[in-house]
Amino acid sequence: MQEKDGEVKGMSDIDATGVPRAARASVETVLAAVWDDETFTSNDVMPRVGLTRSTTIEAIDELIRYGVVEELPNARVGGDYRKGRPARRFAFRPDAASVVGVDAGRTHVIATVADLRGRPLTRVSRELTTDLDDPVRRQEVVAAVIDAALADAGIAREHVVAVCVGVPAPVDGAGRSPARHNDFWYRMNPDLADTAAPWAPLVRVENDASLAAVAESVHGAAIGCRNFVAILAGDRLGSGVVIDGHLLRGAHGGAGELIPFDHVRGVGSVDGIGVHVATWARQAAEQGRIGSRSRLAGLSPSELTAPAVFAAAREGDPDAVDIIVRSARVITRIASVFGGFFDPERIIFCGAVAESIESALVPARTMIQNEMHLPAPDLVASPLGADVVAAGAVAAATESARTHLLAFASTPLTAPSR
Repeated sequence: MQEKDGEVKGMSDIDATGVPRAARASVETVLAAVWDDETFTSNDVMPRVGLTRSTTIEAIDELIRYGVVEELPNARVGGDYRKGRPARRFAFRPDAASVVGVDAGRTHVIATVADLRGRPLTRVSRELTTDLDDPVRRQEVVAAVIDAALADAGIAREHVVAVCVGVPAPVDGAGRSPARHNDFWYRMNPDLADTAAPWAPLVRVENDASLAAVAESVHGAAIGCRNFVAILAGDRLGSGVVIDGHLLRGAHGGAGELIPFDHVRGVGSVDGIGVHVATWARQAAEQGRIGSRSRLAGLSPSELTAPAVFAAAREGDPDAVDIIVRSARVITRIASVFGGFFDPERIIFCGAVAESIESALVPARTMIQNEMHLPAPDLVASPLGADVVAAGAVAAATESARTHLLAFASTPLTAPSR
């Protein structure tokens, strides 16, 4: 046998499961075409995949063997057919396997079990304390929350094809986080890719803000947008950057890391907008700068939260409005830096703060016009709220399954017993 392009001729046409690569390619093409269909026939599929009738039917039959497509009663039985030979009808089986998305934040772990179309089946969450910064304990908790969610859904590990975990740290292509002087990134991602790798075929770990960008592109404010930035803006700033339809990662996963804002005049830290607003409100109260008639007057420091300030500003409270305008200046500076570096069409502010931030975005949209040389990006609030990372983790796990499902499926998939 001769070698060609680094492969042994005669072997390169067979994949790892012993299936000819050409046949596998046609099966994968058909699977991608029918993934979102409720029902379909071979005639529906052929124009979309560019395959012959016989190849299309062979691919559909192979998908039936894999267990991801089922054959339905024919059109005559279904009442939609009157003359001639009834067409075979098929349906994609979203219950053929499951995916798990995990938001492993600094103070919480949320695990969502979903079907192959990303529709949630169950969700389990656990609040964390600082003692769970211990890497071993964090691994244990993440594994325990995943198992609890699977148990709640009645799903065995063997039925899961993809797991995605989001963490507040840069993550490289192998799912690892780079070393940092205080080990915070490693404590947030103590090789969490290893947690599910022994039993899940497809495992990915991603930066939480990158998953926010994934969620926005699938469910939120970036549907159909190829150039945008998603910024987690509640407690600490983090960003997912999508340019020309590609999510940027960087050599060490740091493409959206915002620690450099510590050195940007007008921002000064990676504290999120919610933290800034609450801090300024408490400082104003301590310094006697809150008027007696203000809605903020008399609130304890623990009650002077960002939502309280935003709510007071919406009611026209002048002291709260001053704080919100101040936050708009920070938003403007953040957005102008991103606008200058990446030229996005849209900047989306995500996380729990998104539910309140519109009152700060209104003045920021005017301010940014004077900050930019390029056309200013649209500044919008995410509609996904505090669940944006969890939603992104499920979407990313579903994407992995959609892309690679058949690469490991050497035996038919079976739906879980209920």
